Amino acid sequence: MFLKSPIKRAASRMAKDKKGATAVEFALVALPFLALLGAILETALVFFAGMMMEHGLSQSAREIRTGQLQLAGGSPEAFRNSVCSRSAGLLRCNRLRIDVRTLESFGGATALPVDDEGMVDLEAVSFLPGNPGEIVLVRAFYDWPLIVPNLGLGLSNMPGNRRLLTATAAFRNEPFQEAVQ
Repeated sequence: MFLKSPIKRAASRMAKDKKGATAVEFALVALPFLALLGAILETALVFFAGMMMEHGLSQSAREIRTGQLQLAGGSPEAFRNSVCSRSAGLLRCNRLRIDVRTLESFGGATALPVDDEGMVDLEAVSFLPGNPGEIVLVRAFYDWPLIVPNLGLGLSNMPGNRRLLTATAAFRNEPFQEAVQ
């Protein structure tokens, strides 16, 4: 009979011992599982926030379409706060950018007002809610920071692991009485 070294004896004992196998298997599976779970939750949250922003914009744009905003002398900040408050509290109002402009035709919409760095160009946005019968384009932009970035999901469409959420409404203003000046 030949003698085993202490290292071989310890390795032999550990190979036969199955007590920690479940913990080791869980440790191997837990990280990918939690990463996948985080990615699923973030994807759902991003799409839910986008849908809520679209809902808030469509409800607030109705005030422009019917002339309520123009007759009340509504400001860009008041309209932004209206969109934000109707977005289920998911958006920070200071990060929400609103672009309201009149168009000559429905085909006259321009591209997104985004600069070379992927940020919303604040000088390219305007607030012109229009008069009765005019075609109006209302857009909202929100810079959403991603929590679980770089998992290969392609959610990031801006630099710095952020996603630009957008919502748009285009319509012709209804005939309403213009404010008497």
